[in-house]
Amino acid sequence: MVDRLNATAQDLELLVRFRRDLHRIPELDYDLPQTKRYVRGVLESLSCEVFSPSASCICALFDVGNAHTVAIRADMDALPITEATGVSFASEHEGRMHACGHDAHMSMALATAVWVDALVRDCPGALPRNVLFVFQPAEETTGGAKRVCESGVFERYKVDRIFGFHVWPDLPWGTVASRPGALLARSSETHITIHGQSTHIAKTYGLHDEETHDAALAAARFLVSERWLMRRLQQDEPCVAQFGLVEAGTVCNAVAGEARLAGSLRVFSDEMFERAKAELTSTLEMACSETGCTYEIDFAEGYPPVTNDAELYAACESALPELTRIDDPLLIAEDFAFYQRYVPGVFFLLGVGEPEVDGSCGELGHATCALHGDTLMFDEHVLLRGISVYRQLLQMR
Repeated sequence: MVDRLNATAQDLELLVRFRRDLHRIPELDYDLPQTKRYVRGVLESLSCEVFSPSASCICALFDVGNAHTVAIRADMDALPITEATGVSFASEHEGRMHACGHDAHMSMALATAVWVDALVRDCPGALPRNVLFVFQPAEETTGGAKRVCESGVFERYKVDRIFGFHVWPDLPWGTVASRPGALLARSSETHITIHGQSTHIAKTYGLHDEETHDAALAAARFLVSERWLMRRLQQDEPCVAQFGLVEAGTVCNAVAGEARLAGSLRVFSDEMFERAKAELTSTLEMACSETGCTYEIDFAEGYPPVTNDAELYAACESALPELTRIDDPLLIAEDFAFYQRYVPGVFFLLGVGEPEVDGSCGELGHATCALHGDTLMFDEHVLLRGISVYRQLLQMR
């Protein structure tokens, strides 16, 4: 008989093998030949239909004859980072690394698929819904989830809920956490070009600011003003705009003829997104008007906010006694948000950070750096908590 809830030593063996095999072969964006081959190889050994609804996406359907389907999502792509962990199963691909935990996400989904396969064989009727596993590309780049949604796969198989996990070094080891409503932010890369007029600085002596056509001055004024703008908007709703790239001019003794700024806007609602875009544009227009410059500004579509369905979250809270509620949403972005535009969904965070009390974190211990760090590593024991949660969710009515 298959253990219907509790993870076992056999589960840990699977998790370790899947995670370490996948960790060795990190790939980027949609270019995932080895990763897809590995995932497909595991799934095709099970009693499920394996197919690809969109570019570089692999799905596995366990059809148990029910009217509706529950989906579990895992992301497959890695990051263009050179690994510095020194572990025996480190990346074999120079300049690429699973530094965001997607190897762990895939491993939990694959181990859960193995469990579902055994359960439907040994306990027919144990699951109230069919189960669809979605292994998607391009979470780190262009939002591969959107293409999956647009393929029609959720409508075709009558998916009425979806769940996903992200490992989280900022939470204590083994914590399962989420919140109803907004959990993660909408992100929009923001690119600005300011056009001025380059001239020798001596010629600006005595001129009013609007006569200087100084692109660097316009950029500086904008950066100061937008900081005050954000503080005002934050009184109504959490949001942030920061510009990490600022370039202006070519030489030290000439007014900058052009300035470039690149940053990111993060908000938790579509309403604040539109408001922030309008007010940032107005702030930029004023800075350029005051310095005799012109501008171009572009807000990328980005990812929507991850917003957990309140009714489904309440059901999860009842089914998961270990679930911890996060007080405030986080300004991180995740393309799981696209799925929630199509079906109700709940996204969970799995703590891989330092334990709150002394305890074993396995041979590799807890995560000792943040996501996207070149030394990110943690032991697979924590993933047992993740697959136990998936088992409970799949049996939820």
